[in-house]
Amino acid sequence: MLTDARAAAGRPSSFRWLQLAFGIVCMVMIANLQYGWTLFVLPIDAKYHWGRAAIQVAFSIFVLTETWLVPVEGWFVDRFGPKIVVLIGGILVGIAWAINAIADSLTILYIAAAIGGIGAGAVYGTCIGNALKWFPDRRGLCAGLTAAGFGAGSALTIVPIQQVIAGQGYEAAFLYFGIGQGIVVVVLSLLLRAPRPGETPAPQAKLQQSLRDYTPLEMIRSPIFWVMYAMFVLVGAGGLMATAQLAPIAKDFKIAEIPVSILGLTLPALTFALSIDRVLNGLTRPFFGWVSDNIGRELTMLIAFGLEAIGIFALYRYGQDPLHFVLLSGLVFFAWGEIYSLFPSTCTDTFGARYATTNAGLLYTAKGTASLLVPLANVLTSATGNWHAVFVVAAIMNAVAALMAWFVLRPMRRAHKARVAAQAGGAPSFTAASA
Repeated sequence: MLTDARAAAGRPSSFRWLQLAFGIVCMVMIANLQYGWTLFVLPIDAKYHWGRAAIQVAFSIFVLTETWLVPVEGWFVDRFGPKIVVLIGGILVGIAWAINAIADSLTILYIAAAIGGIGAGAVYGTCIGNALKWFPDRRGLCAGLTAAGFGAGSALTIVPIQQVIAGQGYEAAFLYFGIGQGIVVVVLSLLLRAPRPGETPAPQAKLQQSLRDYTPLEMIRSPIFWVMYAMFVLVGAGGLMATAQLAPIAKDFKIAEIPVSILGLTLPALTFALSIDRVLNGLTRPFFGWVSDNIGRELTMLIAFGLEAIGIFALYRYGQDPLHFVLLSGLVFFAWGEIYSLFPSTCTDTFGARYATTNAGLLYTAKGTASLLVPLANVLTSATGNWHAVFVVAAIMNAVAALMAWFVLRPMRRAHKARVAAQAGGAPSFTAASA
């Protein structure tokens, strides 16, 4: 029946996988705006001596504009399609890093961060929303694959960016990679579109799927949304601190340049950690998305967030050893990146697919809220003289989120589904996967 529906729509099933691939490549092209930032902090400070905390404000501005404007961009996507939004996003991404290349004041650096955030958010929110709409049957997996492009997309460019910075200066790295990334996004934007009726299969029956579509205003009036928002902030804050501060942490631990050998490959500890972290941060998104498609969203959250709490605490205790730093930072990134597949899929499961881009975008603003804590990590470190307090607080936040997933979110979503089913005149059915 599904094959007949797709044939009637005039598109083979492979077309939606092609749309997914376009979205993934677009995400790869914007990944460096967040995950490559840590490579530029110290060179910028060495040239202008603005201080790490002041420079990291640019990172917070980027994340805030990248996340808090996604609902607005999602509104345009839900009404006018993904093409125009991603096109504009690609242009802004290129402009932002070109400005970074010539920024000679904090004000200009902050303006570039805002432009880059708007562009990256337009691309990110659109591609995630498109995956949620094209794949109601594999929502966790395909949202995870799309988010993996953002999480792991910078892995292959870590060494090239470092080489350009070392050989030609950070300004050249900003300019060359910024223009190149922007051009690719612009070209791929012309190939994107949303699904038409009959082009997608039915949602999975074994997961808690919404029986109706909720508008953004209806969603934000739901307590479930705010529980997910709080959990997103708790888990997101610890991961963002590690993302933005990994290079300074390695420098302060005095292990950044110490060689580490794993499976016959030898690299400086920081370079090794950055490369592994990007790969694992990407792999975790489709992995835990796939797991959640099979065992349920809340149980997966309990496992992943608990693992993140353990990883952060272990990094605090044993991270001064170069090998342990590489391995444990990889664990932290592996247990953190899945929030970008679990929360969008849970949101769409709960509130429907029609407004998926806008609704997932509203929830994604939690990442922006979490980013406000990134500069505070520098302040706390300066006050205490080390990173220990930052790690302990981050570990506790993840442990709280893990417990909330099982003991708060799970019963609330079950009750929500029962109410909607009763209003529709049906009876809710729960399986092991949704229990």
